[in-house]
Amino acid sequence: MKVLAIDDQQLVLLPLQKRLTELGYDVKIETNSVKGLKLYNSFKPDLVIVDINMPGMSGLDIVKHIRKDKKSQTPIMVLSGNTQDHTIIEGFELGIDDYMKKPLSLNEICVRIKRLIGIPELKQMYQESNTIIQERCVGVVIPCYNEEERLLSKEFTDYIDKNTGYHLCFVNDGSKDNTLQVLRNLQKGREDFITVYNCDKNGGKAEAVRLGMLHMAQKEDLDYIGFLDADLSTDLADFDDLVKTIENSNFKVVSGSRICRMGANINKECSRAMISLTINFIIRKVLSMKFKDTQCGAKIFSKDVINIAFKDKFITRWIFDVEIFKRVAHHFGLKSARKMLCEQPLKRWVHADGSKLSMKDSIKIVGQLAQVAWVYRHKKHNKMILETSEFNIT
Repeated sequence: MKVLAIDDQQLVLLPLQKRLTELGYDVKIETNSVKGLKLYNSFKPDLVIVDINMPGMSGLDIVKHIRKDKKSQTPIMVLSGNTQDHTIIEGFELGIDDYMKKPLSLNEICVRIKRLIGIPELKQMYQESNTIIQERCVGVVIPCYNEEERLLSKEFTDYIDKNTGYHLCFVNDGSKDNTLQVLRNLQKGREDFITVYNCDKNGGKAEAVRLGMLHMAQKEDLDYIGFLDADLSTDLADFDDLVKTIENSNFKVVSGSRICRMGANINKECSRAMISLTINFIIRKVLSMKFKDTQCGAKIFSKDVINIAFKDKFITRWIFDVEIFKRVAHHFGLKSARKMLCEQPLKRWVHADGSKLSMKDSIKIVGQLAQVAWVYRHKKHNKMILETSEFNIT
């Protein structure tokens, strides 16, 4: 029994292909809708699974081709995040056999497929899967410097094995230990879900994150891209909550916040907590925004602001997060930026031993904040002069 699945997001197709292959189906996948139609003609599947919203040729166009042009009655299932009534109605009027709305469990998808075309006879029985096919695809950049002993490899692999729609990009920031080999071993067998970006020289966390974000932005199937600390001070489940917020809102940036509150496990060193209060007060003045915590190492971005936030090198070593928010405010204007940025309290954050940021470095941050305020004040001034000049010319 042959199944053809067409979706512009590879991270959706791969777990589906793996599961259906385990069940004994002959499965082919395609991320390009035009190529998918050509594959339909040559592969002659017993079932077609198709997404609706794809660039160029939509899923409904594919349905029209199969039903009207080919006059074929091949069973067609739609697997899409599009929940609009008129789209669903149009799909059934065109002749689809089933409409599945993302997110959806692999178990339910398999049951629906069995109902339509049956199931191959297997010599080996497979356990049910607890994997959910998500509507969105997310890239996560994890900067790594000398993480050979601290990297929680199993936590990362277990998460992507159970949660679809995630692609992890580990950036080796010129580590002097065996970090690169640890990352290569972590990637082995999961190349479709894990990327290792290697920097020959140590450039610091800011540059490692910047290069990783720009690299991931080249992947067309990602909807959102964020970054996360390698020590998992913020765990992946909390990061997924940030993703859900940006997915279901109009925010362009959602930043984790290590605010101590009832019901949350936020563990900071006392000395760090006192310094953080002072630094955060200065940051609020520099940004003209009521941030409680800009420096949390867990943030998620809509893909259309990646270039704005990360195109140019950061001028500071430790407080590049503040620069990100300044760049968004500089580009869109402070009033609009306040509506685009969201600070979301975390459920858990634990200070990890071996942190690269020393007490001495924390004191240096004050000087770097003054540098950021100075540089971006002049950028704002120059932008106003340019806009005035353009207005006078016209």
